[in-house]
Amino acid sequence: MQRFRMLPTIVASALVVTSALLFLAMRGSAQQAAPSPQTIKSAVPDNPSPHPAPEQPIPYSHKQHLAFGLACKDCHVNPEPGKLMTFPDTSRCMQCHVTIAKDKPSIQKLTEYSKSNPPIPWVRVYKVLPGIAWTHRAHLAAGVKCETCHGQVREMATMSEATSVVTMSVCLTCHEQNHAKTACETCHKY
Repeated sequence: MQRFRMLPTIVASALVVTSALLFLAMRGSAQQAAPSPQTIKSAVPDNPSPHPAPEQPIPYSHKQHLAFGLACKDCHVNPEPGKLMTFPDTSRCMQCHVTIAKDKPSIQKLTEYSKSNPPIPWVRVYKVLPGIAWTHRAHLAAGVKCETCHGQVREMATMSEATSVVTMSVCLTCHEQNHAKTACETCHKY
């Protein structure tokens, strides 16, 4: 009979424990949701050692062009499947350079690319490492700004790997700070 008197206490204790576990589980899954664009925390440090800018086929200054009010998305688009941002077509460049600085040797070279129609063989500065399933699209949708990962491009006369964004520790730190998924299969597809 004494065992039956303790039954309500045991049931109540079990309900409290179950409720606490359910609350923690719901809180944990809510933390895995994508952060809003206003809450993205930057966790990408500058590269600890200098990374010289690669030589490009045509000199290009982000600093100069962004000072005219261009935005990253004006020149770099994110086509399917969303992994990489593209380089602009020469026709995009020629919208301005058909009249602006057309006597400069670099613009004359740009004009030749435009007339002959091959894409400019730009050298990619940041490279996704082999074995990594990474996409710009998911990061853009989460509200991550270009400068979060690529540094102050607005102030770069030549584009270089200014940040250490392509390291695993930086990716994990940023995901942890922004409550994004950190499971191995998030970035490593087997």
